[in-house]
Amino acid sequence: MDTILGPLYYAVSWIIVQFHSLYSLVFDKNSGWAWGLSIVSLVVLIRICLIPLFVKQIKATRNMQALQPKMKAIQERYKSDKQRQSEEMMKLYKETGTNPLSSCLPILAQSPFFISLYQVLNHIAQGKTVGFINEELLASARQAHIFGAPLSVKFLDSASKVESLGATVTDVRVVTIIMIVLMSLSQFYTQRQLMTKNVDLSVKTPFMQQQKMMMYVFPVIFAVIGINVPVGVLLYWLTTNVWTMGQQMFVIRRNPTPGSLAFNQRQERLRAAGKLKEDPAEVEARKAVEAARAKRQQPKRQTKAKRQVAGTTPAATASTAAEEKPSLEKKQGETGTDAKAAGDTKDAKAGGKPGQRKSGPQRPKHPSKK
Repeated sequence: MDTILGPLYYAVSWIIVQFHSLYSLVFDKNSGWAWGLSIVSLVVLIRICLIPLFVKQIKATRNMQALQPKMKAIQERYKSDKQRQSEEMMKLYKETGTNPLSSCLPILAQSPFFISLYQVLNHIAQGKTVGFINEELLASARQAHIFGAPLSVKFLDSASKVESLGATVTDVRVVTIIMIVLMSLSQFYTQRQLMTKNVDLSVKTPFMQQQKMMMYVFPVIFAVIGINVPVGVLLYWLTTNVWTMGQQMFVIRRNPTPGSLAFNQRQERLRAAGKLKEDPAEVEARKAVEAARAKRQQPKRQTKAKRQVAGTTPAATASTAAEEKPSLEKKQGETGTDAKAAGDTKDAKAGGKPGQRKSGPQRPKHPSKK
């Protein structure tokens, strides 16, 4: 690792030494302010250099969001043929000019500097010179404290090591925990802002689920890793998270994703300021919708007693009618039964069978039956 990243050790240490020389004109050269601001300035310098990659990341991320439905269709169509699926994916990327790795460029480009800073601070903690940090600067850096915690110590370092640098374990762990919490909160807020304001809500894609998962997973990862890195690296990490959060807020406000909540809010701001050019037909249609919405009569507010009366009266009427109907049918059935019984009784008295017709003259019996 030292052989591969050796040149970066010199680059990172040289940048820190130059900023330290500048801040030593204002602060004590052995103070945490001089060394801490040098690390913060290193972050700012690296992030400024990464702005072009950040612009590419935004474009690549939006293109990937737009391609998610087509990618899903290709996966479903060629799910049994992985080779054909890969070929169709590459063809889709080529046609749209999208590079999936572009969304990871800022992280990949920043990782070597992060590792190099970690190794430089680790050398300082071990009392070893590295890069452009000689014996004099090494002694100065080991004396530098941020709120009582040396820049080169970790959360899990032993009490003897911490005390050798002029600090206490309590101070180191309190400062470390506060910085880890701030790192996790800044990362969570950045991801949540991206999910709620800068995502096209009209398209439901797996990309949204991935972002939601990252929103909850990344803070946990930071908490686990944070206890194993020096305080100076935590300062670097916290500074780059704050930079990312502010940079994203700027992009969301000035150049949001079409179809997102932030895009609609920006359109409203431009419309209110008279800077948005719109099709007259769309303006008239929107005004018609707003006018119809304004004319729509809202139901009058009623008391609880009135609502209960209004809600129970139809039901009571229907219930009464339902109860009266079977009673009426029962009475009609009983009347018919009584009438039939009365007819049968009359027939029996006349000497006939029940139900036999008795009106009119009777036919004479056949001679053969006499």
